[in-house]
Amino acid sequence: MSSKQVRKAIIPAAGFGTRMYPATKTMKKELLPIIGKDGRAKPIILAIAEEAISGGIEEIGIVVQQSDRDLFEDLFKSPPKPELWQKLSAEDREYTEYLQAIGDRITILTQTKQEGFGHAVFCAQDWVNNEPFLLLLGDHIYTSDTEFSCAKQMLDIYQQTNTSVIGITPMNADIIHKAGCVSGTWQKSQSILDIAQIYEKPSLEYAREHLQVPGMPDDQFLGIFGMYVLESEIFNLLAAEINHNQRFKGEFQLTTCLDKLRQTSGAIAYLVQGKYYDTGMPLFYRQTMIDYYLNSFDSEQDN
Repeated sequence: MSSKQVRKAIIPAAGFGTRMYPATKTMKKELLPIIGKDGRAKPIILAIAEEAISGGIEEIGIVVQQSDRDLFEDLFKSPPKPELWQKLSAEDREYTEYLQAIGDRITILTQTKQEGFGHAVFCAQDWVNNEPFLLLLGDHIYTSDTEFSCAKQMLDIYQQTNTSVIGITPMNADIIHKAGCVSGTWQKSQSILDIAQIYEKPSLEYAREHLQVPGMPDDQFLGIFGMYVLESEIFNLLAAEINHNQRFKGEFQLTTCLDKLRQTSGAIAYLVQGKYYDTGMPLFYRQTMIDYYLNSFDSEQDN
């Protein structure tokens, strides 16, 4: 069991959201609405923050563009304007207090120049301050298939293994080129994978040749779930790539550094018992609006 408690979570939210254009011309993709089991239309970033808190996270750092700081500060730190407050029901006023209580846990961090996912994570280095941390994508939301949230599952695995954990999920061949992918061999539990390789957005040909996992169908692979628990050493690896201008498709990526972390300090992959929902592309977002609401109820009933 690890003696190091994971207290902090990072949510990068500094991208331009070009795949959701032109909606993102006027609204950040992380602020687009999602409907949960409570029937509320909440910003996606709020659902992600709630996921982190469900795992026991105490502090959340949201990485944003400098020009967007006020938007996120207003959501989490500011009460409604008086004219709106007057129109809110008693229930909505109570929810406002809940929202600001979440805001008390949140620190808004800044990525001054948008140079990729890995660079956005690196911008949180000083705030993390050499602690292990939970990392969540800014455009993924989750439902669990168990009584424990996906974040709680990940943090429990970290405590048990005392090593960095990458969440994974089965992924079909037709979308593997849109995600990070891992290969390796299962441990006895069949839920923890000893990682052999981590690869960012592979072609199907590459995946078939290098990323097959024993026991899985030929055209099914293990994609990254969009949730990680990482040791702070990842920042040294990110710094090295940034200082040497080592880019992948023009940006500083996390995945290449994850593979180096695996080789230097060790990392395992955990098959999360749950589902992730991608809100970063139009058709995926459309389907998420349907599935996330319905599966929120299904998960509650199963538990």
